[in-house]
Amino acid sequence: MAISRESAGQILTMLLAGGQGQRLRPLTERRAKPAVPFGAVYRIIDFTLSNCVNSFFRRIYVLTQYESVTLNRHLRDTWNILSPELGEFVDIVPPQQRLPSRWYLGTADAVFQNLYLLQQERPEWVLIVGGDHIYKMDYALLLEEHLRHGADASIVCIDVDTEAAKSFGIMSVDDSRRITAFDEKPRQPTPVPGSDDRCLASMGIYLFNTEVLVRALVRDAKNPDSSKDFGHDVIPRLIEERDVYAYSITSEGQPGGGYWRDVGTLETYWEANMDLIARHPEFNIYDEAWPIRSGTGHRPPAKICVSTEGTMGRFEQSLLAPGVVVSGGQVARSVIGPRVEIHNESHVDECVIMGGCRIGKRVRLRRCVIEEATVLPDGIEIGFDLDHDRERFTVTDNGVVVIPSRAPL
Repeated sequence: MAISRESAGQILTMLLAGGQGQRLRPLTERRAKPAVPFGAVYRIIDFTLSNCVNSFFRRIYVLTQYESVTLNRHLRDTWNILSPELGEFVDIVPPQQRLPSRWYLGTADAVFQNLYLLQQERPEWVLIVGGDHIYKMDYALLLEEHLRHGADASIVCIDVDTEAAKSFGIMSVDDSRRITAFDEKPRQPTPVPGSDDRCLASMGIYLFNTEVLVRALVRDAKNPDSSKDFGHDVIPRLIEERDVYAYSITSEGQPGGGYWRDVGTLETYWEANMDLIARHPEFNIYDEAWPIRSGTGHRPPAKICVSTEGTMGRFEQSLLAPGVVVSGGQVARSVIGPRVEIHNESHVDECVIMGGCRIGKRVRLRRCVIEEATVLPDGIEIGFDLDHDRERFTVTDNGVVVIPSRAPL
């Protein structure tokens, strides 16, 4: 069953972008997690929004809350591209505090507090997605499968190993992919039939028939014992009463090849950036059939040049954003954001450097994440003496050093 553009127009997308991202601190001390720069020229939310636009799901409400100024500015400058005349929009919705005078208490509560938007738009289906994952997905194929099953709700899933499964909502399904059980972050995850070490994990992407969603959220809001979360509360009860189906991110026709990363920790954030620099990366950002839109804007090309001291700039196996100038520095296996300057005899290896940073002369960096607009003085070394680095910066268990823009240097 093919989904027409007109059918996609009956979809309303609620993109949840209000999380604090505690595990990504210090990168999220002054911005929401979806606004964190990623992959040299993007912000994390760009991947979900690109999926929506490429799928022709172009009626999108972005529900914000925590430290939303940077995110709002990015959405205004980058995503003001849709046609209101065709009923398309990306609208920012901060907490309205309408009936319950409170902030959002959880993912389900965020949508519940905005049910009036469903009354205004009157969609047939509601897609609920997060703005903090790196993946490609054609949501129209999800809707096709949803309609084929006659489902009340569908949940997008991915296979994970049993250890990783403890951090996800884990599903059991029957032969038709109907979900028969759902357990949020179980201590002992249930593996898929025929496997001892693989589980079916929810990706936090939900497609609902509108009436089903409204009834479920109203009921959940009346429950004083609920944590107001889709995974903990709404989904487990819904599968007892309704036809809820699992849809795999690896299904035929999906553009991302099953790649999906939750970049919710400093370690996974760094690793996902490093994924992009492989000769043949598992996640392809160069796919013209499924473009990822960014807010790079009108900036000059990157430049690799000889420094005034006569040292030749070099780079290998790296991503360089527009406006980067490598003047006598050496860049290897790194992701470099817009307008970064790397000066004479500096060496950068396995680093993520966000936009506007200035790396002085004779600087040595290894396995670092450097926040926007940071200035590193001449001669500093980071990533080689982790005990010393811990006295000034955040260092992950695997030795990635995170330098915020206001760090003491």
